[in-house]
Amino acid sequence: MTDMDWLIWARGPGLSVALAIFFFGMMLRAFEILGLGRKMDLSVTRSDSPGSGWRTMVTRSLPIPSLRRRAPVTHLLGYVFHIGLLISVAFFVPHIQLLRHTVGVSWPALPTPLVDAAALITLVALVAVAIHRARDPVKRFLSGFEDWFTLALTFLPMLTGYLSFHHMLLPYTLMLALHILSVEVLLVFMPFTKLAHFGSLFLARWYNGDLAGHKGVAS
Repeated sequence: MTDMDWLIWARGPGLSVALAIFFFGMMLRAFEILGLGRKMDLSVTRSDSPGSGWRTMVTRSLPIPSLRRRAPVTHLLGYVFHIGLLISVAFFVPHIQLLRHTVGVSWPALPTPLVDAAALITLVALVAVAIHRARDPVKRFLSGFEDWFTLALTFLPMLTGYLSFHHMLLPYTLMLALHILSVEVLLVFMPFTKLAHFGSLFLARWYNGDLAGHKGVAS
């Protein structure tokens, strides 16, 4: 296959298959989570903590002082690469155009140089996360195959996207095809790995906050 053949396949059948597996997997994961059920709470609902679920979604997304003191590197790098990843994925003009073409939804993009800088910072942060995890004895002990695998799944789309945008290393058509294929591999594995937390994160925080608020516990 030529470079163009790879690109056409990645943009067509490859993307369709990846999206089908992704949506099926995420629906399955949501069914598993919601299907766990919840025992009926017979306690009296406290009235001094309204909206605790929504409040917890916000407070648990903000920096936690105790974690900044105990694990400053992990805390800082986590925020840097998550924010950079969000900017790179959600506010890059070609990504927004693809979304508008696919589902008819769009929003304003950020300036391309800003997104480019965010992508580079994200790449550096991901490398730093890997180095820190490999050098820290506790994190190295706790890290299994899935942890390294999901880190690689996140890193490769960022790397290939950055290289294709700057026309580096390989011909543009081939590098763009590799970028799209790496994204599709990420979509395929996302529902079945720890990366699924992107869809369950805020649901879990809302649930824990609502449960704490019901008991009158501040969260």
